[in-house]
Amino acid sequence: MTNIVDFSGRPFHFIGIGGIGMSALAYVLAKRQIPVSGSDLRSTHITQRLQSVGAHLLEGHNPTNLEFFLEKTEPIYKELSTTAVGISQIQEVSSGLHQAASQPGVVSKISSGLPQVICSSAINPINSEYQEAKKKGCPIFHRSDLLAALIKDYYSIAVAGTHGKTTTSSLIGYMLLHGGLDPTIVVGGEVNAWDGNARLGDSSYLVAEADESDGSLAKLSAKIGVVTNIELDHPDHYENLEAVIETFQTFAQDCPTLVGCIDCETLRSHFQPTISYSLHRNKGAKYSVDRVSYHEDGTTARVWEDNEILGELHLKLLGEHNLSNALAAVAVGRHLGLKFEVIASGIATFEGAKRRFEYRGQCNDICFVDDYAHHPSEIQATLAAARLQVQDSKRIVAVFQPHRYSRTLTFLPEFAESFSKADLVVVTDIYSAGEPNLREISGEDLQKAISTHHELVYYQSTLESVYQFLTQTLQPGDLALFLGAGNLNQIIPQLMEFYQKADKY
Repeated sequence: MTNIVDFSGRPFHFIGIGGIGMSALAYVLAKRQIPVSGSDLRSTHITQRLQSVGAHLLEGHNPTNLEFFLEKTEPIYKELSTTAVGISQIQEVSSGLHQAASQPGVVSKISSGLPQVICSSAINPINSEYQEAKKKGCPIFHRSDLLAALIKDYYSIAVAGTHGKTTTSSLIGYMLLHGGLDPTIVVGGEVNAWDGNARLGDSSYLVAEADESDGSLAKLSAKIGVVTNIELDHPDHYENLEAVIETFQTFAQDCPTLVGCIDCETLRSHFQPTISYSLHRNKGAKYSVDRVSYHEDGTTARVWEDNEILGELHLKLLGEHNLSNALAAVAVGRHLGLKFEVIASGIATFEGAKRRFEYRGQCNDICFVDDYAHHPSEIQATLAAARLQVQDSKRIVAVFQPHRYSRTLTFLPEFAESFSKADLVVVTDIYSAGEPNLREISGEDLQKAISTHHELVYYQSTLESVYQFLTQTLQPGDLALFLGAGNLNQIIPQLMEFYQKADKY
């Protein structure tokens, strides 16, 4: 018999709990007062946040980590009660609505069973905890199985797409929060508005980012599905674009309402959204815009619903890709019955998610920006947004850390042409994300490819050499844009410290 995710109080154990997707799910469970434990190789601000809401963190991967709840009885709640509010009450779920109810004696019942074990695609089957979970007979679920169960437990809005899903899901979540709907939110990035990558609300609404990278998107069935765009981005999993389309079609068929951007040719050709949106009035979308102005402080546009003007939309986020993301939020908000004035006022105050054109600071008149862009289309959109912020006499210095060997190899020609709006480009070696280098592609190969289209392209193999190069290269007035989904942004604080000191002399 297939295991079913149990939210009644049985413990959960996360192998690799500190990951951005895993930690968001663990946070929601812990806030729902379900016992949570998890292991990871190191402590981070993300795992510390989990501890603050009652999750038990174990350092390193060890088979004995699974025994935490087996060995505990009543002290589990006593231990968690020091960091969680009202832990003697357990949340019961009825049609996604959460009502606290006293559960005397529930501790011994919870601690007597094997924990439900959650893994992501990053966990190798030879992982010692995974092997021990199989040996003990623990129910084992992929991260997406848990997300799918949560989505079914609420009135859910699931946001999918090759690009823009973190910003779009965060925008929708923020809009609903601003509109008084108090949603639960699970996203793949950190947002200052709720101090992390997840929040637990008291309503029936859930906003979730839906990832297609490993095909698990096909498991999700939300009341409202949003698709921002569709491209091939994960050649390590998908053979071609047709395979990606098939996964999105499965997702779309399982969502009673599909909100889709018909500016994406693939989506327009292969899907029939229930509600469409576009940045162009002539495409016949239900939601569209005109009188658009892109400027260094954000974006403004007039919004239409069919042939009726809803009003002006102002957002702090830069570029047309973010206007498109905001229009998706408008479509969802209107479908849920929100007045446009409420939607617009929420969107106007949204600051964005971390690592999505995140302003890190300014030192010695050098502006430091961190962005997650790791696909050619994302790089082009991010550089176009950056160009809005600098005058012609100023430079954009793009520092790019390629992410995954398979992606770099597959899109080498597209990457080569993606940096035209940068004045100077620095390429690091490839961040593997645990992937083997089967075709022996390197960051230097990418640098050579880009140099056929760009005069100033430099290869620096390590983060240390990137740091040294930039301390000699950046100059007042530059916008230093750090691009990639790996660990490149770790050197930003070092560089800012260096230029802070330089600013004093």
